[in-house]
Amino acid sequence: MRRKQSLQQIIDRLKSGGIGVFPTDTLYGLVGSALNQKTVERIYKVRQRTPSKPLIVLISSLEDLRLFGIKPDRETRKILNQYWPGKVSIILPTLSNKLIYLHRRTKTIAFRLPAKADLRRILKKTGPLVAPSANPEGQPPAKSIKESKAYFDDRVDFYLAGKRQTNLPSTLIKITNGQVKILRPGIVRVKI
Repeated sequence: MRRKQSLQQIIDRLKSGGIGVFPTDTLYGLVGSALNQKTVERIYKVRQRTPSKPLIVLISSLEDLRLFGIKPDRETRKILNQYWPGKVSIILPTLSNKLIYLHRRTKTIAFRLPAKADLRRILKKTGPLVAPSANPEGQPPAKSIKESKAYFDDRVDFYLAGKRQTNLPSTLIKITNGQVKILRPGIVRVKI
């Protein structure tokens, strides 16, 4: 692992296709550009993730959804505004064949607009980031950089330390025809 990197160096690294570990609004995430297919495939390999399972994408604003061919209707936008910014990941449909590397043939992608303003500022500079929890599939999520390094060592380009993360994962919901369905209970209690 290289010397300590500044936040700007980390942002530059992410924009140029690098991957790393940093605290999200819920858990430590293994992050990389959602718009770079090679980066996404590298995260699947490093994390040993089942290839058919899509990743959660962090965005800086509702406008970022357009980058994925998603234009929410009024009803969907109302639901999004109810939970975002916040610790709720929301699955939305996308028909873009260019994004098969993200939706893994499910034609849906889970997005989260984090409540942490400093994280949204980073996302504004890097663009949307895939951000699965920082652990190999089937292992407990890392709660610290030390635990993250034990999992990934030098297979990632950087580590950015933050507070020890003891949160639950984000709550995962799906919106279909204006209806909300809870797929994974998490840190936010969602009432339907």
